[in-house]
Parts: sequence; C-alpha cells; structure tokens
Amino acid sequence: MAKIEYLLDEGVAVVTMNSGENRFNPGFIEEFMVTLDSVERDTGAKALVVRSSHDKIFCNGIDLDWLVPIAKANDADTIKKFCHALNALLRRIVTYPMPTVAAITGHAFAGGAIMSCCFDFRFMRSDRGFFCFPEVDLGIPFWPGMVAMVRKAMPQYILDELYYTGKRITGKECEEHRIVTKSCPIDELMPTVLSFAKGLNKTRAYYKAQKDRMNAGIVRIIDEEDPAVIDQGRISA
Repeated sequence: MAKIEYLLDEGVAVVTMNSGENRFNPGFIEEFMVTLDSVERDTGAKALVVRSSHDKIFCNGIDLDWLVPIAKANDADTIKKFCHALNALLRRIVTYPMPTVAAITGHAFAGGAIMSCCFDFRFMRSDRGFFCFPEVDLGIPFWPGMVAMVRKAMPQYILDELYYTGKRITGKECEEHRIVTKSCPIDELMPTVLSFAKGLNKTRAYYKAQKDRMNAGIVRIIDEEDPAVIDQGRISA
C-alpha cells in the first residue's frame, strides 16, 4: 500500500495517509508532495480532503525514530534537507490552489496539529482523539512560520493556552473554540466532510488569488526563515 493515495469523489480529491501514525520523514513528505502535484496536474478536482486510514491517529508529527539517530550522528546536511522539505510541504498546503479540508480522524499532535492548521477548513471526530501542541514540554519551539500557520486557524485566546501549556483538547472542544468547523462521530465524519467539500465549487484561479492574498504574510515568513538553523538546530517535532 502506498504511503499516500487519493481517489476522486464527484470533484473532491480524497487523499488518504496510509503510513501508520503518518509521521514526517523524507519518504513520507516526498510521497505527499507527489500526490498533491498529481491532484493539481492530473485531475479537475475542485476541493482537496486529507484523512488518515489509521483507526485512531491523524498525524503525530515528525518521525523521531528516523530523526533521533541522525541528530545523534550530527548529520547536519540531512537535517537541513529534512527541515526544508517539511517547510515546503506545509507551504504547499497553505497555498494549494483549491479549497482544502483536513478530516482529523484521530490524534493530531505536534507537527500533525500544525499541518492541520495549514488547511482552509478542519473537521474532527468527536468520539476519539486529541489535538495538541506538546512542543513546550519537549523543549522544541515552533519555527516562526509555524506560529503564523497556527495563528490563522484559531482565536488567540485558545492558541495562547495550547501553545504555552501543551494542553490536549478533544474534537468537541476544538469545535467549541472554533479550531474546527464541526466535530462528529467517526462514522459521520467523512460524509459530513464530503458534503461540505462538494459545496465548495470554486474556480481554481479565483480561489488561488483569494488564498494567496489571505496567506501572503505566512508565505513571506516561511520564505524568509531557515528552520535548519533556528534555535541552534532544534526543530519542532
């Protein structure tokens, strides 16, 4: 099974992450980017939905099993390439030229929660899974671009709490704080997401222009930063 695959459902490209906890490593990021390119280039999709095939995890961030040995070996070149690849993926989602929806099918932790904030809209299951930024407890600060990404996705008062405390919140709480559009049981999640996405019948070029202007500040920060050297090489997990 491919790490990332997609199918079309009446003009909606449904991308499924099939890599277990869907942690970020070079192979996963590369396949994700290839899939996004294929949807844009090879289909007439009007909206993009991303979900996970895991029964309780959407995305748990950076693949530490892959990264830690590389960090211990002081392989700076590999770490730098990885940092830039991850930033490129997040930037790609922020600027993707059609409506994007994250169907948060389980836990969204660390980089997975950050990635979900890059989408235009988020829906989350209400019966299982937490949304969490644990970086404060890991001692690994966000990159500046990541701060900009999460700021676009939620009110400042709840971002302050999540960002500075590492608190875990449920899908229902995410809906209460307007982080997600709606939370619902897992058996209702994809029907709800697809109904919403199919209603986003927008012209790609016009939608892209709207998105480019809305997210110009985020893109500028991403393009100006070098995450591989921020905080003396520490990177967000």
